[in-house]
Amino acid sequence: MQNALLIGLSRQMTLERQMDVIANNVANANTNGFKADHSLFEEYLNSNAREDNFVGSDRRVSYVQDRGTFRDVGQGPMEPTNNPLDMAIDGNAFFAVQANGAEFYTRDGKFSLNSTGQLVTSDGNLVLGTGGPITFQPTDHDINVAPDGTVTVLEGTAKTDSIRGKIRMASFDDPAKLTKLGANLYSAGSATQQANTKSSVRQGYIEKSNVNAVGEMSRMVEVMRSYTAIASLLQQQSDLHKSAIEKLADVPA
Repeated sequence: MQNALLIGLSRQMTLERQMDVIANNVANANTNGFKADHSLFEEYLNSNAREDNFVGSDRRVSYVQDRGTFRDVGQGPMEPTNNPLDMAIDGNAFFAVQANGAEFYTRDGKFSLNSTGQLVTSDGNLVLGTGGPITFQPTDHDINVAPDGTVTVLEGTAKTDSIRGKIRMASFDDPAKLTKLGANLYSAGSATQQANTKSSVRQGYIEKSNVNAVGEMSRMVEVMRSYTAIASLLQQQSDLHKSAIEKLADVPA
């Protein structure tokens, strides 16, 4: 196979995987706390597709390689909800939650109470405080969450606040190293947890996705056009190769 065809094919393969990343971003443009992913590309040098009988710079062919993806951990816009159980983190920390007996992390602060009065995520995972799951009493009202995560309520006819726990905000040395698990959850992965000193909780707000929908749609169109252009180029190369073979085979009588 000619080198031009191999180079074009390598680019089409990376464009296909880039399209998958963009499509996932677009699909989660309205997912609370979602962090967008982006593709990383690099030049990959390798010997050409013919017998290794050239010298100097002609011995290497430059291919396209998608080295991986990186996560945009930038904060999404804050949307007010006026729901006292909705919370958003202002900073790079994450809510700690418990799912299937293990600890995971999320930026989705769309919380509610389950049948036993425990604070849970929209998927029913327990929201963890510094002392474990946060549980409310049936007579609790006027829930208040301080910026440091301390949860207080008025119980029954009491006039003084009662503490129900403190939202645990998990901070990491490099949030981009967290592993996405799906369902808006992350595991620690290779990231190292550290003390939270800068992040705070905003009650009555939800952090929306940080995906720029217009930008992602523009990139999607760009990828589609690039794929089509390369397909056209490969077809032209194929036609030239076919024409050359036909002319070489046309031996005069």
